[in-house]
Amino acid sequence: MKKIVSKISLLTLLVVSSVAVFAQKPSPRLLTPTNHTLVLVDYEGQMAFATKSIGISDLRDNVGLVAGGATIFKVPTVVTTVAEKSFSGPVFPEILEYFPDTKTYIDRTTMNTWEDKNAHAAIVGKGNKKIVFGGLWTEVCIVGPVLSAIADGYDVYVLTDASGGVSPEAHEMAVRRMVQAGAQPITASQYVLELQRDWARGETYAPVTNLFKKYGGAYGLGIQYAKDMLKH
Repeated sequence: MKKIVSKISLLTLLVVSSVAVFAQKPSPRLLTPTNHTLVLVDYEGQMAFATKSIGISDLRDNVGLVAGGATIFKVPTVVTTVAEKSFSGPVFPEILEYFPDTKTYIDRTTMNTWEDKNAHAAIVGKGNKKIVFGGLWTEVCIVGPVLSAIADGYDVYVLTDASGGVSPEAHEMAVRRMVQAGAQPITASQYVLELQRDWARGETYAPVTNLFKKYGGAYGLGIQYAKDMLKH
């Protein structure tokens, strides 16, 4: 009887141990600071004026989260514009805040970033097989490079609430088209929190919570409240 109980206990221990080990292995589909390249496309005034699928204030906050998160976690990032000096104008202040060196921006004439020689070289030159895209407009300047990157074998993620189209339908149909082709939709908050992943990562805890207090809407207010009222 004792031998049977001992075997059962040993079996239970092995099962629990194996589950614990398995639980420590995250999905390879999750983003980390080093396994992807972020591409910010055409966040410019002229493109924003016609964006109707999301309020501009919400869009700017979400762009601020993404740009700030990428900076905090040192994510390889490419900022690209289209006809900046002749038509579309400068990038959002939220981009300039975190990527102030405008000399590194890549200006294009092509609507599809993937077809621009310099932009393509900058993106693939980062050496990551995962690419995260966000920008304006969803149905033109995001669909093009997303479908092209997928066709070239990359794992592609789309920042759906940090992108916008000329109408809700245009944005929604573009997202559906990309998802059907294999793209993975992700939101701005999800992006930053997926990079943080563990609040015990002290070196980024304060920068991330401060970022959310600035651009995180109600969640940011909750963080502020907790720190002040609960001393947490």
